[in-house]
Amino acid sequence: MNPSSDRLFDLLPAVHRQRDAEKGFPLRALLRVIAEQVEVVEDDIGRLYENWFIETCQDWAVPYIGDLLAHRIVHEAGQPGEVTTPQGLRRNKILIPRREVARTIHNRRRKGTLALLETLARDVAGWPARAVEFYRLLAWTQALNHQRLQRGRYPDLRDGQALGWVGGPFDEIAHSVDVRRIDAAFQRTRGRHNIPSLGLFVWRLKEYSVTRTPAYCQEEMGPHCYTFSVLGNDAPLYTKPRRETSPTDIAGPLDLPIPISRRALEREPAAYYGPSKSFAIWTDGWDGHQGQRLVESGEMMVADLSRWQYRPPRGRVAVDPVLGRIAFHPRQLPKNGVRVSYHYGFSKDMGGGEYLRVLSQPNAATLYRVGSGEPFKKINDALQQWQKDAPQHAVIEIADSGVYVEPINITFEQPRQSLQVRAANRRRPVLRLLNWMTESPDALFVSSRDGGRLTLDGLLIAGRGVQAEGRLDQIRIRHCTLVPGWSLQPDCSPRRPAEPSLELIDTQARVCIEESILGSIQVSQDEVGTDPLYIHISDSILDATGFELEALGAPTWPLAHARLSVLRSTVLGQIQTHSIDVAEDSIFMGLIKVARSQRGCMRFCYVTPGSRTPRRYHCQPDLVEEAARKAVNELGLSGAARDQALAAALRREAQRVRPRFSSVRYGAPGYGRLADSCAQEIRRGAQDESEMGALHDLFEPQRDANLRVRLDEYTPAGSNAGVIYAS
Repeated sequence: MNPSSDRLFDLLPAVHRQRDAEKGFPLRALLRVIAEQVEVVEDDIGRLYENWFIETCQDWAVPYIGDLLAHRIVHEAGQPGEVTTPQGLRRNKILIPRREVARTIHNRRRKGTLALLETLARDVAGWPARAVEFYRLLAWTQALNHQRLQRGRYPDLRDGQALGWVGGPFDEIAHSVDVRRIDAAFQRTRGRHNIPSLGLFVWRLKEYSVTRTPAYCQEEMGPHCYTFSVLGNDAPLYTKPRRETSPTDIAGPLDLPIPISRRALEREPAAYYGPSKSFAIWTDGWDGHQGQRLVESGEMMVADLSRWQYRPPRGRVAVDPVLGRIAFHPRQLPKNGVRVSYHYGFSKDMGGGEYLRVLSQPNAATLYRVGSGEPFKKINDALQQWQKDAPQHAVIEIADSGVYVEPINITFEQPRQSLQVRAANRRRPVLRLLNWMTESPDALFVSSRDGGRLTLDGLLIAGRGVQAEGRLDQIRIRHCTLVPGWSLQPDCSPRRPAEPSLELIDTQARVCIEESILGSIQVSQDEVGTDPLYIHISDSILDATGFELEALGAPTWPLAHARLSVLRSTVLGQIQTHSIDVAEDSIFMGLIKVARSQRGCMRFCYVTPGSRTPRRYHCQPDLVEEAARKAVNELGLSGAARDQALAAALRREAQRVRPRFSSVRYGAPGYGRLADSCAQEIRRGAQDESEMGALHDLFEPQRDANLRVRLDEYTPAGSNAGVIYAS
C-alpha cells in the first residue's frame, strides 16, 4: 500500500494533473482529503481480518470468539463493562481473559489433570498457583506388600524444613480426615484433608526486582550491619520464579513468588543466589579485593540476624532472607560500600519500581539523561544544564536504579516551561534528601515565576518531602513514592510520622497524583484572596502514618484551602479540606471534615462514622446501618428496648464493615491490601463490584469468581476444588 497522501492524484492522467497545476492544485487538495478517508476504510478492512484470530483481535472481539467455542461468561463475577471507557476495557480483560479463550480447546482436552488447575489459575486469574491432592496427605495404614512412599507420612522432628511447611502448599505430613467441604461458601466451614478435595494455593502478591542498588548501612547497630532495603527497613526477600519446563509439572518452591526461608536458602543456596537469580551481593574493597566484585555463593552463609548478635567469621557474609539483612565481620568491612540486587513483594504496579510504565513527553522536548555511563552523573548537573539551555519543554531521565544524595532545587525561570523528572522504564532510582542546610528546612524545592509545570514520574523520594511555591501551573506525581514519615524504622514504622510529604505554599498549581504512595499533604494558602487549589488523587495511597493524623490539612488553618477529588484510592488519616468535588470507590480511614458540604458528592466509598461530608450515595457504613434500622423496626420493639437494640445493631454493623488491612505500614509486602477477613461490603463495594481502595483495578473479586467457576468446570466428577490464598 502506498502511504503517500497523493496516491489518488497520481492515478489521474497526466493531462488532468497538468491542468490542475495551472490552477494551483485545487483537485490535488480535494483528493488528499478523500485519500485520508480511503486509508481509514482500508485500515478497518485490515482490522477485520485481524479480528478473525484470538492472538490479533481487538479486545471487543474476544467475547465473540469465545461464544463460537461455547465459552461461558461467569455472571457471578459481574457483567462486562462499557468498551468505550478505559475502565470498562480493563475490567473486561479480567472478566473475559484473552489467554483463557485462546486455550479453551486445549484445556478441554486436558480436563481432569492436576496440572491443568495451575494453568487455569494463570490464564483465568493471572495468579501463579500450586495444585494439591489432599487425599495423598491422609494418614492411613499401608500394606507392606504395596508401599506408597510418596504419600503423607508421620513427621520427622529432625526435619525442620518439613515442619515449617505444615499446613501450607508444600505440606508432606500425614493428616486425619476432615469431612468438611473445601469449596464451602464460608471460610470458617471449609475443610481440606478429604478424599475428594483438591486445593489450589494461589499467590496474589507479585515479586518486584531491584537491580544493583546500594544497601543501607545500619550505623546505629554497627558499621558491619546492612539491609537490602535502601530505606533501612526489614524487607523479606522473595523468590524470582523460574519457568516450568513442562506444562504437566506441578509448581515447586522455586517456581512461585514466595518469601525465601532460612532453611530453603541454606539447603539450596545456588538456586536462589546469583546475578540472574533471586538476590545477589556486590562488595567494594572487602576481603582484600579492590573494586566491586560479586560475593561468591560459597562466601555467603545463612544466619538469624533478628537482633544483630550473630558475627560471621572472616571471609564470610551472613544473610538473613526473612528480614532482608546482611552482616560482615566487624573487623573486615567493605570499605567502599555494598550493592545488592533482590526481589521484594507487593500487590500492584504502583509507587514506582522496575516495572513497565507508559512514558509520555511533549513534542520536541529536550532530553537530559542521568546515571552511570550517561552524559550527566548527578541530577543537579542536568538541572544546571537545563537552566542554562532554558528549553520550553525538557525531560531529565534517570537511567539506573541508584541512590542520589544531593539537594535539589527546581526553579522555572521562563514562562510556561515544563520539566519532567522521571525514571527510565524498568528502573527505580531513589532520591535521598538529607539535612543539608542548618538555617532552613531541606526538601525537594520547586518554584516558578510564571506558569511552570513539573512532573515527577517513577521516583522514590526519602529523607524529606517536596515543597512547591510560587506561580506553578501544574504538579503531576505519577508512579512515585514520597515515603510516609520521610524514612522508616526497621519494623517499617515511620521515623517522622508528623512530617508532610508534600507542602503546597501560596501556589495555585493543579496537583494530580496518580498510581503513587504519599505521606500527608499540607496546604498553606491565602483563604481570602485566592480560590481553593485543586488536588486530584487517583489509584493511590495517601498515608498520614496514623488514622488520627492529618492526611490533608493546613499548618495554620482549621481546613486546607483545597478542592479535593479522590478516585479509587485509600486514605489513611483525616481529611480536613474546603470541599470534596467527587470521591468514588475509595476508603477513608479517618474523619472527614469539609467546609462546604453542599458541594460535591461521595459514591461507593467507606466513610468513617462521625465525618462531615458532601451528600453520599451507596456508601458504607450508611447502607448496613439502614438495613439494621429496618431489621430492628421489624422486631416490633418500642421504647427503651428498641433504642438499645438499635444502638447495638448499629454499633455491631459499623464494626463489621470497618475495613481491615493486611498491613498499614509502608514497606511491608501486604501494605494497603484488604485482609481476607474484611467484609464483603468493602471487598465488593465499588460501583463495578470490585473492591474499594487503591487496589480496585486488580479486580480480585472478579478473578476469584472466574477461577472458582472454571475449577468446577474442569475438575473430575466427584471432586471438590477450592481456592486457598497463600498470599
